[in-house]
Amino acid sequence: MTKQIHLAAHFPGVNNTTVWSDPGAGSHIEFDSFKRFAQIAERGKFDFLFLAEGLRLREQNGKIYDLDVVGRPDTFTILAALAAVTEHLGLTGTINSTFNEPYDVARQFASLDHLSGGRAAWNVVTSWDAFTGENFRRGGFLPQDQRYERARTFLQTATELWDSWSPTDLLANPDSGQFVARPDAGAYGHHDDHFDISGRFNVPSPPQGRPVIFQAGDSHDGREFAASSADAIFSRHGTLEDGKAFYEDVKGRLAKYGRRRSDLLILPAATFVLGDTDAEAQDKAHEVRRQQVSGQTAIRFLEQLWNRDLSHYDPDGPLPQEDPDLGEHTIARGRASVRRHDDILATARAWREKAEAEHLSIRELIIEVTARQNFIGSPQTIAETINDYVQQDASDGFILVPHITPDGLGPFVDRVVPLLQERGVFRTDYESTTLRDNLGLRPQTEQGTVDGVAS
Repeated sequence: MTKQIHLAAHFPGVNNTTVWSDPGAGSHIEFDSFKRFAQIAERGKFDFLFLAEGLRLREQNGKIYDLDVVGRPDTFTILAALAAVTEHLGLTGTINSTFNEPYDVARQFASLDHLSGGRAAWNVVTSWDAFTGENFRRGGFLPQDQRYERARTFLQTATELWDSWSPTDLLANPDSGQFVARPDAGAYGHHDDHFDISGRFNVPSPPQGRPVIFQAGDSHDGREFAASSADAIFSRHGTLEDGKAFYEDVKGRLAKYGRRRSDLLILPAATFVLGDTDAEAQDKAHEVRRQQVSGQTAIRFLEQLWNRDLSHYDPDGPLPQEDPDLGEHTIARGRASVRRHDDILATARAWREKAEAEHLSIRELIIEVTARQNFIGSPQTIAETINDYVQQDASDGFILVPHITPDGLGPFVDRVVPLLQERGVFRTDYESTTLRDNLGLRPQTEQGTVDGVAS
């Protein structure tokens, strides 16, 4: 059976993927940028807009990382404002389960779901470092083996709060015309090692029952958390073979939680570069990469692996002969990319071998090893490639990250989406008013449960 493709749009945080030197690169704090981006995505009939979140400005060599200075407004504030200027687009926010509390988060998402008419979604993430924890009252962090346990029970608690109201708990008073609640509406109590709370939840049942739940972790614990409790997983596996392996691994975990393969969508992040021809797109992609990775940025990336100050190195020269420092990582604080190298010395050795074999400078190497361009080509090539990935079960769709915001999504909407529609693999209009229905997901209450958590 031919699968339907799901598409979403990611408004990136302050980062090195945006080509800031391009005149089309807009503000990442002014509301007009978010509004234009969301309305382009909705014009393309995308499922949802996705916002990342950062709870602390990152540092490198003891200074604020130069690509992270601007920051971004609060996620809920942006999404609530976008609910007023869109009609169908889902609104997905990344909210941390390590440094927030279930009552606040459940209340905010229930409110957003009401304000948007059933379009709210939560990307549940954890935080791994004390650096971020310094911004919060606890002043610390959870060990890695506890952060997913807290996330699991956090989501369980939030679910209990959403479920504390039933659709029939809010009644119209015929005398006053006001709505009144049944006496036991919103009553809850949750008691475990992480949360000891009870009371009355003061937001009636959201239109979707519960917001759509996303998860973005790639570890074993992250995959299990997604299989047990999420509606979609935000994957970073962008190649066909890696995508197929990840897809089968995660989908294969669902049955033990009483879930169908269709109950969890797998949506990798993907960048794109369009040209009139494949050759033109390749040339453009090369230029984009050079704009994304300046000499200074290349040195910063190399320092994140080497864990040393390399500011005295020439980015157009060879890699350092000295090995990375394996001690405590103090060069790049708050950057998740530091943790993605399981064997730092092996990675450094592989980078040296590649640089020597291909005669690459530091900057040229970093351009190669940090490449994030998944789809490069003409509109026809990109439409065909995306469809192949989905039909071959490497993904259920993609979350697109343009290198120019807010208007960089426009060419994809205008030139690629019509080709997917002609193939009959992408909608020509929204099927429903709620995000859950547009994603083709069953209500959580119809799915299996684990430890009392709807999954």
